[in-house]
Amino acid sequence: MTRAVVVDDSHFMRTVISDILEDGGIEVVAQASDGEEGVEAVATHDPDVVTMDVEMPRMNGIEAVEEIMATNPTPILMLSAHTEDGAEATFEALERGAVDFLAKPGGEVSTEISAHGDALVEKVESATRADPASVEEVDTADSDTLDTDHGYVENPTLVVGASTGGPRVVERVLSSLPREADFRVLVVQHMPDGFTGRFAERLDRRSEYDVREATDGIRIGGGEAVVAKGDYHMAVAGYGNGRLRIRLTQDEPLHGVRPAIDVTMETAAETVDGPLTGVVLTGMGSDGAAGIEAIKGAGGATLAQDEETSSVFGIPARAIETGCVDDVRSADEMGKAILDTIRDGR
Repeated sequence: MTRAVVVDDSHFMRTVISDILEDGGIEVVAQASDGEEGVEAVATHDPDVVTMDVEMPRMNGIEAVEEIMATNPTPILMLSAHTEDGAEATFEALERGAVDFLAKPGGEVSTEISAHGDALVEKVESATRADPASVEEVDTADSDTLDTDHGYVENPTLVVGASTGGPRVVERVLSSLPREADFRVLVVQHMPDGFTGRFAERLDRRSEYDVREATDGIRIGGGEAVVAKGDYHMAVAGYGNGRLRIRLTQDEPLHGVRPAIDVTMETAAETVDGPLTGVVLTGMGSDGAAGIEAIKGAGGATLAQDEETSSVFGIPARAIETGCVDDVRSADEMGKAILDTIRDGR
């Protein structure tokens, strides 16, 4: 049975979360009212997974994540308030080693979380499959733009898909791409609405590309990137004069998710005329496998993250199993591998 530690400064929330997990077949071995107690509980009980609140007295969730990853690396699921401040804090926690997050419906202390019990249990079970050691392989803070000592083909398009553990790897990849490569970048990160906008802002700050959250009808050219909006599929609806036109839809979720990587990759494969590269990164599930097949079928290049640096080796593994992945690389090597796909003469 999966063993969990629940960390939250609200007694009510600790009780509700623990009851949900216990009802879902997860044993709650300890509760903690702040980050300091959480660190101690992890050291004492050696759980399979931790649910971690963000805002807490004495030691907050971000500090606790950092301490746990330094002393007793354990998969950590952040439970975040659905606010701008909550989103920014969540990304900081992910950067320090948390593997995933769930937005608390209704705020910090929420009576609504019970209605999302199935999602919480699913997220916790997914987090237990994550490899916390993979976090050490990626350092977004020190990522340097790769050298631009070779020419590149014109008008390349890059589609990047990721899920669990993805945000910090996507940051690493985009921050390593030189502006001169002139990609049009489409990013699909499994993430709820309210967080994708802040994620786009972080990517914009940390890369040489102009990054925005996608809006319906938006057009992007070279040196620009869009992040799929949470709760919307992002399709490539048109291509002309070196620019892509994006359509957002709320069609049924695919593989249980919206946005889905497959939707963006398959429509890019159908629509884009020119160099096309598809990349699948860490995450759980099979979303992206059909998209990689479509891009390969259209003559594009395909890459997947390796198992060692993936928090969860699900999405890359399913893509590799299709036989349509050209190369498998670590998170740190992915930027160079992407550039190699658009070198002149290839």
